[in-house]
Amino acid sequence: MKTIKHLFLLVCIATCFAACSKDFDQDAQSKKDKELIQKFIADHKIPDVIEDKSGIFYQVITRGDVAVIFNANTQITAQYEGRLLNGTVFDNGRGEAITFPLGGVIPGWQIGIPKINKGGEIRLIIPSQLAYGNTSPSGSIPKNSVLDFTVKLIDAK
Repeated sequence: MKTIKHLFLLVCIATCFAACSKDFDQDAQSKKDKELIQKFIADHKIPDVIEDKSGIFYQVITRGDVAVIFNANTQITAQYEGRLLNGTVFDNGRGEAITFPLGGVIPGWQIGIPKINKGGEIRLIIPSQLAYGNTSPSGSIPKNSVLDFTVKLIDAK
C-alpha cells in the first residue's frame, strides 16, 4: 500500500510538471516580435526602414564608400550600441571600436552588416530568433528580446 501511495504521488508530481512546461512556439514568438518591431518603428517614426526577408528590419543611415565582399571570416571593426526596445542600453563596446569575425556574431548582424559598405552606418532591429532566441545571454538581455542596434562599420577585411 505504501508503494502504491508513493507511486501515485510520483505520477501526480510528474503530471504537474508536464502540465506546467509548455513547448516554445517559435512561430508565435516570431509573429509577436514582428508586431513589436512594427509598432516600435511607427511609434518612434523611424524613416526608410526596410524589412529583410530574414525578418530583420534595417535603416541604412550611411551606405559607406568602400565595397566589401563579406563572408563568415571577414574581420569587422565596428562601433555600436545595442538597446532593448524600451531604450535600455545593454552593450556599447565601452564606446570603442571592436574587431571580431562576422561569423562570430548573432545572425541578425550577419544578415545586416553586409547591407552597408566600409564607413557605413546601419540601424538593425533584430527579432529574437535572429538574436539570442529563447535564451538570456546575460541579466541585461531577457530571453525572447527584440534588439535595436546602431552599428558604424569602421573597417572590414
